[in-house]
Amino acid sequence: MTHPYARELGDFLRARRARVRPADVGLEPGGRRKVAGLRREELALLAGLSTDYYQRMEQGREVRPSDDVLDAIAGALGLDEDERRHLFTLARAARRPVPARADPGPERVPDSTRRLLRVMDTPAVVLGRHLDLLDWNPMAEALLGDPAGRPADRLNMLLLMFDDDRTGGRTCPDWEQQALDYIGMMRAAVATDPAHPRATAIVGELSIRSAEFRRLWARHDVRVQVSGRKTFRVPEVGDIVLDWDSYPLPGSPGPVMLVWTAEPGSPGADRLRLLASLQATRAAGR
Repeated sequence: MTHPYARELGDFLRARRARVRPADVGLEPGGRRKVAGLRREELALLAGLSTDYYQRMEQGREVRPSDDVLDAIAGALGLDEDERRHLFTLARAARRPVPARADPGPERVPDSTRRLLRVMDTPAVVLGRHLDLLDWNPMAEALLGDPAGRPADRLNMLLLMFDDDRTGGRTCPDWEQQALDYIGMMRAAVATDPAHPRATAIVGELSIRSAEFRRLWARHDVRVQVSGRKTFRVPEVGDIVLDWDSYPLPGSPGPVMLVWTAEPGSPGADRLRLLASLQATRAAGR
């Protein structure tokens, strides 16, 4: 049976090789090419490896590359720091026997973190290692909608992003970039345990029902620490432009807190305050 980490490593290498154009590394395109990026033999040459050895790595066969070999491959592929770290994580795990699965039990949010969420005056949520929505504060509820009525196993940021009932219109201009950020976070989680049943279930479901997810997942992008900017379209107050950042919580791997903030003095800050006022009015009327 193919080692799960070796299989994931091979998929990652193929996706990254397809991204590199011959011109990027000083090669002439030459003739008709059957692949979008570099051929295996071209990548092997750039990395100083035999084509057979590199091919076995991509095929997930029994290969234990040294750190020097990984450095050479990372350089040939032009990997950034997150991608390089991902490559080493997968390759080093593929050198070891497949560990026996231990059930860590349900993910839990510390009471102190729950208290922190409640006193924050900006939207914030806590996500589990596979992007399950573990907790949120009232401002996140005002911004994102109340998730409490949905089944617990559907409270997952990837499942929600690709839920056509909620996002079928996808009028948000940066929807795809945020989808890529979440997918990249899932890729980083998969690198720690490719056969985890929760990751397998989420990726498997979305791969079956969403061509868009399949396209984005096949890119093998990886994100470790995520930050960005997103425009929220909230009918009550209009568009709100917010910066978002992720903060790791204790645990290895542990949950992360996602926090959305507005630049002081910006229209987004004004609209966020208005949204907070509306949320407080609704809460008082319950």
